[in-house]
Amino acid sequence: MNFWDQRYSQPDFAYGKEPNEYLKSKLLDLPPGRILFPAEGEGRNAVFAAKLGWDVFAFDISVEGKKKAEKLALINGVVIDYRVEDLEEADYPADYFDAIAFSFTHFPEVKRRIFHQKLSAYLKKGGILILECFSKKHLNYQKDNPNVGGPKEESMLFDLEELKEDFKGFDFLEAYETETELTEGLYHVGKASVIRLFGVKKA
Repeated sequence: MNFWDQRYSQPDFAYGKEPNEYLKSKLLDLPPGRILFPAEGEGRNAVFAAKLGWDVFAFDISVEGKKKAEKLALINGVVIDYRVEDLEEADYPADYFDAIAFSFTHFPEVKRRIFHQKLSAYLKKGGILILECFSKKHLNYQKDNPNVGGPKEESMLFDLEELKEDFKGFDFLEAYETETELTEGLYHVGKASVIRLFGVKKA
């Protein structure tokens, strides 16, 4: 059993059942359309979007994550299209989605830009990018409080300027690094250093 299957096989929802607050604040102001959630885990964000009327697509490498996501969707009376696959296998039509949302979706440094650009190609011109992830400064926050979670290798953490370069085909309405207080389930608890992007695809 891989790390994520082991984590998601526990009875409790690892990161809670409520959506990420940054994502929530953005989706509440957008007209529903078609949205993609890469590495969606137990489905808290996907289910929230579906409840708002979005046509939701998601994928993750974890079979246990999918089970939890579909259970949460059933409880909330919504349907999500959830696939079990890694990003190298993921295949959606180009210019298909109105929005794409990354919530603590961390890729290895050597593949990060390739993956971000692959996913960007699935977004329509004028489509919305929503991203919150841990910054490289987050290592210091982990030392003070291991319960705040996040990758423990610096190469898996993100830099604002590098992310802006990954998504250089976007106009950024927001692009900043900040400290925030996380209260997401069992494994995102406490002060964290995060990067947030909110952008519109230019072409």
